[in-house]
Amino acid sequence: MTQARYRLAFYGDDFTGSTDALEVVAFAGLRAALFLRPPSPDVLKHFGDIDVVGLAGVSRSMSPAEMTEHLEKDLRYLASLRAPIVHYKVCSTFDSSPGIGSIGRVIEIAKSIFGDTVPIVGGTPSLQRYCIFGNLFARSGTDGNVYRIDRHPVMSVHPVTPMNESDLAVHIAQQAALRIEKLTSPVLDQGFEAAARRFNDLAEGGADAILLDSVNASQLTQVGRLIADWAGVSGSAFVVGPSGVEYALTQWWREAGVIPPPSGAYGDPAAIDQVLAVSGSASPVTALQIDAAVRAGFAEVPLDAAALLDDSQTIAVARQVVGRAVSLLKEGRSVILHTARGPNDPRIGKMIGMLVSGGMSRELAKHEGGRNLGRKIGQLVSDILEEVPLKRLLLSGGDTSSQVAQLLDIDALEIEARVSPGVPLCRAKSIRGRLDGLQIAFKGGQLGDEEFFKRGWLGRVQ
Repeated sequence: MTQARYRLAFYGDDFTGSTDALEVVAFAGLRAALFLRPPSPDVLKHFGDIDVVGLAGVSRSMSPAEMTEHLEKDLRYLASLRAPIVHYKVCSTFDSSPGIGSIGRVIEIAKSIFGDTVPIVGGTPSLQRYCIFGNLFARSGTDGNVYRIDRHPVMSVHPVTPMNESDLAVHIAQQAALRIEKLTSPVLDQGFEAAARRFNDLAEGGADAILLDSVNASQLTQVGRLIADWAGVSGSAFVVGPSGVEYALTQWWREAGVIPPPSGAYGDPAAIDQVLAVSGSASPVTALQIDAAVRAGFAEVPLDAAALLDDSQTIAVARQVVGRAVSLLKEGRSVILHTARGPNDPRIGKMIGMLVSGGMSRELAKHEGGRNLGRKIGQLVSDILEEVPLKRLLLSGGDTSSQVAQLLDIDALEIEARVSPGVPLCRAKSIRGRLDGLQIAFKGGQLGDEEFFKRGWLGRVQ
């Protein structure tokens, strides 16, 4: 493994997940860069010697047909880098469906490129996501309790991909015709030799994928060793899972002496005069964070999602929003734009109703509405930054983060600091220069504590 130019390559199914994986490897002491599109040799050369190459994608919002058209090219690019391990990074709650963000379809595509059995890492204990006997449990950001994922107060009622099955092997097998076996906690606790024998037996028996439990750091280190061993046996390993994959590998590499202890170079973000925060998330966790941001002094600019998506209104509404935000920013205020304050915000129903009245099914309206709204918000942010060259941007929501980043003129991201676990503050790299050095945090709807936006502005206030 150490003879390869890159130690690891990964594809994130959205931007919030991509920066989560980037954070883990950077905090472990590895040099890493996250690219917004497959980098040319010249762009890679610009970044010098790096250990990990990441590619930020948007496949979480793709249909299986879109994955076939777009994702296969990106995975073939990552395969061409000849890293011993290629990771497809999913959300730690595995929310997906046969029609949207299908993890099963990803595995089918990957097997046509990489061949062998695909390990699936189920848990990320550091983010309070636990997988035991294949069943996923996750902490809720609204009450602090841990729930089986199909009983989770937020993820079980996700507006696009509700999780109604906790057994991840069953959940993913519902998305594609795959044989998924499990390697469970009791086997992991028997030690590496027993776990490796079981893994190899399952692979030789024809498993398309093997779901690996992980309920604590010790088990996750075992999982990292199994993945590294499988990469050595098969020549390369394609792995599916959340940032638990990066935690597993870096923990094992450190225990094995392959990488040194982390340097501790990344701390809390420094306070800054003002920031622009943008939320396209309807999560109740994000609603609490918006409330706290307003109390801390952010000026809020509510966004009318339905009007932004209405062709007859979008130009006028966008001009009004940009004008209001620019005016507040020029006054020295920090500003937060938001499309919803929680799942019961009437703006959500208004947007879906408008799309349904135009001929969409309700399910399609939820999916396409979120994706198209993300694009509109991305253009708003780009227009605002044209007028006010800010130093820091805070983004919440997977579609919002992905679409904003795609519209900004940046090439890659590197880690700057940590706002909260799983949510790093990144530094934009732009060879063309205008946004080079812009600091951006990408936050999934369920991540971060109540003070997220405030901390992203003022640092860690005692």
